[in-house]
Amino acid sequence: MKKVMLFLMLIAFATQAQDGANTALRQKNFLLEKGIALSGYDPVSYFSSGQKMAKPQKGKIAFNYGGVTYKFISEANLETFKKMPVKYEPAYGGWCAYAMGAKGEKVEVDPENFKIVNGTLNLFYRNFFSNTLDDWNKEETKLKKQADINWTKFFK
Repeated sequence: MKKVMLFLMLIAFATQAQDGANTALRQKNFLLEKGIALSGYDPVSYFSSGQKMAKPQKGKIAFNYGGVTYKFISEANLETFKKMPVKYEPAYGGWCAYAMGAKGEKVEVDPENFKIVNGTLNLFYRNFFSNTLDDWNKEETKLKKQADINWTKFFK
């Protein structure tokens, strides 16, 4: 019985250590502005039903998920997020999807420049002269596949 208890305690400790390591990796690899993801935009607000294009909105209600803090415009959006956070978290930690696919690099984004791809929020860099969303759209399938591969390299 003592061996079983010791074994269970070791598993619990290892799980907590793994959770702590995952939290630290997420904090290190996610694009955070003063500790806040998506520059304070509500991740649920990027997804809309019945509208052609959602307009993201800045949130005020903070919630930490896996070491990353998100802000929400309403308790309803927070509750929606809590039910399935992985659906609403941005791809590639909120870094530019195009840059992740093309070069495997973390490039900051314009949080209002986005595309939902297969139900996942993808964000893109944009300035006066360049919009990487346009480049992404030209080669989305290839870039998405490479971005998925490149993103995993940040968690090794």
